[in-house]
Amino acid sequence: MDNKETNDLKDKRISALRASITNLEAKRSELEAELASITTKLKDDPNATVERHIRLLHDYNEIKDVGQGLMGLIADSKGVRQVDVEKEFGVGDQD
Repeated sequence: MDNKETNDLKDKRISALRASITNLEAKRSELEAELASITTKLKDDPNATVERHIRLLHDYNEIKDVGQGLMGLIADSKGVRQVDVEKEFGVGDQD
């Protein structure tokens, strides 16, 4: 292969890469616009929503721990297993 053919190949590759870059930049712009549009439709700030869910999960876990502790006390006072007390109160495995 001579220099002209090598240069032609390089020019074709460069042109293809430039076209690819242009297409990717256009796609990025489209995605950024879509993201901005979706973000404006959100009721609350996403970070605030995540923080709220974390706080609510923490509250839920504390309440669940208290409930399990109470059922443990009831089980001890009755002399039965805690699982039996949970069944008595309708608490399932998914609760």
